[in-house]
Amino acid sequence: MRYAHSNYEAFVQPPAPQDMAGWSAWIVGGGLAGMAAAAFLIRDAGMTPSAITILEASDSDGGALDGAGNAETGWLIRGGREMEEQFQCLWDLYRSIPSLEIPGASVLDEVWQVNQADPSTSPIRAMCNQGQPLADRDRLTLTGKARREIITLILTDEDELAGKTIADVLSGDFMASNFWLFWRSMFAFETWHSAIEMKRYLARFVHQILGLKDLHTLKFTRYNQQESLSQPLATWLADQGVVFRHGVKVTNVAVDVSGGKKVATHLDWLDNGASAGVDLGPEELVFVTNGSMVENSRWGDHHTPAPIDTAIEEGSIWQLWRNIAAQDSAFGNPDVFCGDTTKSRWLSATVTTRDARIPELVKRITGRDPFSGKIITGGPVTIADSSWLMSWVVSRQPHFKGQPESQVVAWLYGLFSDVPGDYVKKPMQDCTGEEITREWLFHMGVPMDQIDDMAATGATTRPCMMPFITAQFMPRAPADRPNVVPDGSVNLAFLGQFTETPRDTVFTTEYSVRTAMEAVYTLCGVRRAVPEVSGGIFDVRMLLQAAAELRDGEKVPASGLIRHLTHGTEIDDLLERYGLVWGVN
Repeated sequence: MRYAHSNYEAFVQPPAPQDMAGWSAWIVGGGLAGMAAAAFLIRDAGMTPSAITILEASDSDGGALDGAGNAETGWLIRGGREMEEQFQCLWDLYRSIPSLEIPGASVLDEVWQVNQADPSTSPIRAMCNQGQPLADRDRLTLTGKARREIITLILTDEDELAGKTIADVLSGDFMASNFWLFWRSMFAFETWHSAIEMKRYLARFVHQILGLKDLHTLKFTRYNQQESLSQPLATWLADQGVVFRHGVKVTNVAVDVSGGKKVATHLDWLDNGASAGVDLGPEELVFVTNGSMVENSRWGDHHTPAPIDTAIEEGSIWQLWRNIAAQDSAFGNPDVFCGDTTKSRWLSATVTTRDARIPELVKRITGRDPFSGKIITGGPVTIADSSWLMSWVVSRQPHFKGQPESQVVAWLYGLFSDVPGDYVKKPMQDCTGEEITREWLFHMGVPMDQIDDMAATGATTRPCMMPFITAQFMPRAPADRPNVVPDGSVNLAFLGQFTETPRDTVFTTEYSVRTAMEAVYTLCGVRRAVPEVSGGIFDVRMLLQAAAELRDGEKVPASGLIRHLTHGTEIDDLLERYGLVWGVN
């Protein structure tokens, strides 16, 4: 497997790497990573589609790419997907998947058209004081010390960061900044999360620094991610002949690790509760999604809190990883990620409006009509003084194809779900949907005498507790995640957010698709290169723009050493173009 630094191979259709007749694949997990692996096996490796079987424990496809419910009992979304131009592997996949909305177009075409016609921007990235915009929301408010800490972290070797948290490497100066408020609420970081992941995010998304204050760098789908991303991919795979088996919980993959090689020899599973399995031959490939962000997700309703379920039982994807990891240290250390759910869980909630009051409130705060069919919040609006650190999102409406024209769907989440609220004096995780709505309406500036009635009759809110939603951010050492294809592996690869590929960042759709592409290309010997991770951190123009943004536009005089080093060079022009110095002649 190779990485490409150009688009020379981007549109190449490689010949089948070998005679794939008689080859087959078992894919554990029907989320984005598993379905992407199946697509790459067909498109780039030339495997017969009917020889590919996807084993999925649930009754639906897409994993975290969800979207369900109805207009009566409430729509359901556990989270949203923030995407961007630099998701090379994601767009490489979806250029080949037909749109379900636009005849003759791909999903990539559809996403491009939607964002070309209606680019993302946020009218109010942060708010406070019950409905008021954050006073300095147009600044990142980083001190010189905080900026130096960011640079130091980016330059630190990952081995030096093993086991360290964000709080270990970034000081109170950094934590007090708007940069951290915007960054953590956009990417769901906590101070106790991995310093390695924070370093990767800063390097991978250096260009996103330019959009932290208004989110103009993001791309969104027309509808929720289930209908806009998961369904088109699953439909195409099924039409090709891929076999989907639902209700199948894989319990173990037996691996022969003798002789310096790693060969998967047997799969065990529970098929709707009945024990079964299959022996694996030399031409059968196994792709395992190890770990899950949305495992044990549990829903409440408007009058019932969402239960917290942290049990890891036989048939759980976490127990599957434990069973595989017990056979060889190269298969990672799952308990680093799933061992402490108090540090990996938070709560989200989906609000379905019942009358015009909440839509009018959204319009008043954002200045945008939620029934316009256009971008509304353009991403999260973070409530800076919320004890739950609550953020809320209203995406393009309708957010579901079957959503009535009179309804608006909003999504809320709180990073601190275990502390009492400001209006509802209970932890978010103990609240009903109605109580969560009350807390949101309080921070939206609804008069106190109207909050309770509006929450009771103006919406149906469904909370969802996700014990492992940020498990991928837990502090780790480099070897705690298995490589996509472990050293010596002949027919076994790992997929998804808990496997290791260099430089890229977990908690993204790109990571799921990248691991799938790397797994297929490596095991099958596909000669087409995998697109390299975005290299903005190595682009001096991008670094200068980011530096200017981090300084909130504050310039330095172009004199002394700076002027001596740059005088008469292209650097003079660049420094002036990106607003870093004054006094350049």
